[in-house]
Amino acid sequence: MTPLLPCLPSTEDAVDALAPSGGAPAPDGHVLRLDRDHSILAFNERVLDWAVREDVPLLERLRYLCIVSSNLDEFFEVRAAAHLGAALAGRAQVGRGAFEVLARKAQALVARQYALYNDSLMPAFAARGIRIVGHSERTPAQRRWVRELFVREVRPLLIPVGLDPAHPFPQVANKSLNFIVRLRGGDAFGRENEIAIARVPRALPRLMRLPTHVAPAGLQFVSLSSIIRTHLAELFPGRQVVEFSQFRVTRHSDLAVDEEDVRNLRTALRQGLQHRHYGQAVRLEVSAGCSQFLADFLQAQFALPAAALYRVHGPVNLVRLGQLVDLVNDPALLFPPWRPAWPAKLPQPGAILARLRRHDVLIHQPFESFEGVLGFLREAVNDPQVLAIKQTIYRTGADSEQMDLLCEAVRRGKEVMVVVELKARFDEEANINWAEALESIGAQVVYGVVGLKTHAKMLLVTRREGRGLRRYGHLSTGNYNPRTARLYTDLSYLTADAQTTADMDAVFDHLANQNRVPQLKRLLLAPFDLQQRLIDKIDAAGLAAERGEGGRIVAKMNALTDEALIQALERAARRGASVDLIVRGACTLPVGVPAMSDRIRVRSVIGRFLEHTRVFYFRSGEHEDLYLSSADWMNRNMLRRVEIAWPVTDAKLRQRIIDECLVAYLHDNRDAWTLNSDGSYTRAPGALDGAGAQNALMARYASPTKNARP
Repeated sequence: MTPLLPCLPSTEDAVDALAPSGGAPAPDGHVLRLDRDHSILAFNERVLDWAVREDVPLLERLRYLCIVSSNLDEFFEVRAAAHLGAALAGRAQVGRGAFEVLARKAQALVARQYALYNDSLMPAFAARGIRIVGHSERTPAQRRWVRELFVREVRPLLIPVGLDPAHPFPQVANKSLNFIVRLRGGDAFGRENEIAIARVPRALPRLMRLPTHVAPAGLQFVSLSSIIRTHLAELFPGRQVVEFSQFRVTRHSDLAVDEEDVRNLRTALRQGLQHRHYGQAVRLEVSAGCSQFLADFLQAQFALPAAALYRVHGPVNLVRLGQLVDLVNDPALLFPPWRPAWPAKLPQPGAILARLRRHDVLIHQPFESFEGVLGFLREAVNDPQVLAIKQTIYRTGADSEQMDLLCEAVRRGKEVMVVVELKARFDEEANINWAEALESIGAQVVYGVVGLKTHAKMLLVTRREGRGLRRYGHLSTGNYNPRTARLYTDLSYLTADAQTTADMDAVFDHLANQNRVPQLKRLLLAPFDLQQRLIDKIDAAGLAAERGEGGRIVAKMNALTDEALIQALERAARRGASVDLIVRGACTLPVGVPAMSDRIRVRSVIGRFLEHTRVFYFRSGEHEDLYLSSADWMNRNMLRRVEIAWPVTDAKLRQRIIDECLVAYLHDNRDAWTLNSDGSYTRAPGALDGAGAQNALMARYASPTKNARP
């Protein structure tokens, strides 16, 4: 049997490119692991590199800068509280996991962001006539226009609060922008309350374009914070503003609900959402010129140590600068628009189910259009012979055609079951709203299994055909979200295979009634057998290599942190198996450890689209397996979530997945980074010289034959 991966680089070819060995065993014999949080920050350094690259269009560079800021917000909202709590309680962790050490790494990343913003991006925009104009740069006409805008639209929304015993420090919402002001002189009652707080209105845009009659040359903008700063003294008539600073606090925002102790999870989560914006403070951002007095005052109010203070040389909250991308919207400064191809082998909607009766169909998003998935569901909704539709929902967005189609299916009298994951982080409110809307019209809505998140991506259609029923299924590595389907790389798999769809139906039944899952013939299911079956596949490859029959493992995922799987990979490598891992984000496996992981290579590919596919290839001698999955190799995915993996048995589709998702990425010499033994990443040899995997796939799918509908 000819291996499906004949042209992958061998272990010996690639190992010399890695950094010197490291990650040696600890004195107790346990191999040290790389720190997950440092690995997350290292991922954001690689994302920031896209903002540095001069071959990237200017507005896209700004977008990547904003993406890093958004990622850092989520990092602090989710990951920082435990480290900070340990530090404040005197249980400061040692080594790389200590809060102060993490903070220094994050501080260095933020400093790079602002240096790039001030020294590179803003001058590049100015050279093209695009400027954010500060007060000192404004002409008299522009200052008059800004003052009129302040009086008319901004001042009515500002409510400065002077602090005194009757007006304590106000509640400051997570990530809201505020001003702190130190005043001189008495108030209306002669009291010397010197501190005031003014919240910047979220209802107003952060950037506003100056009209052409005051800014005839180029595109000129003013920031909302600059408008307020310019007229700050007008908020405190009769008093003198001595000093001031913008500030922004990030709070712990991961909702924690004891599912065993609540009667209604949906109600408990909705109540929790009301308090999310006021969780424990974990980071404080202030302007670089903030006085020590004001910084100390704010740190005391939020009970934060010095390591949690970030002085920034520019806008406090770079995320909101993403508005500039939409305000300028110059095609010359953006990536060329990408129009996904119609999925190969998929007919016009109306004949999709008939095609699936003959063979499976693969959709590689965003190179191929998510519209194919919607077409599958539309056909099912409109087909009077379709009796039932079942679907899992993790992240779908507030405005979703897919959810509208499910509602229409209910109205047409079909049995509709939707498994809604209410605990999908930062999507809880949208999912609660959809659950309530579906329930209100008669759909059967379930929330999965207590204590587990339902992360599997499945859509199952049951149709009457002749005297019996036939099932059609859609499985995916990504969410049912049309927006992210244009931005993330994912694989959708459409099938009418009887064993696969029967397994899907069994999983849906389990999610509804929580009975024991029957023996599945095709699907691997977490938290039951997914982890162990993957370990078995890894071990089989290692044993085959040890026997001299050859063993090969190639796996693509978003994160690798599960200890049991890491140990299995190291075990296989020691036995002689060749292991290549394509891990976009966090990876705690140290490469290059002699006799442990020196036959393991890890690379990360950061491209125009967010890498999101999970593909697992195992070869043990002559036997090969290829699986797609919704799961990353993390402990939570293996043991605390409902996840699936499924085999691809169609030979042509297997080879296509291997070519497009594995071979292309292992040969990427443009956007790839290799992991070093110390946890750092360096560009793959020859990086920036070639087309890159994503560009090659875009070129392949941009051909007229790929874009044409059959």
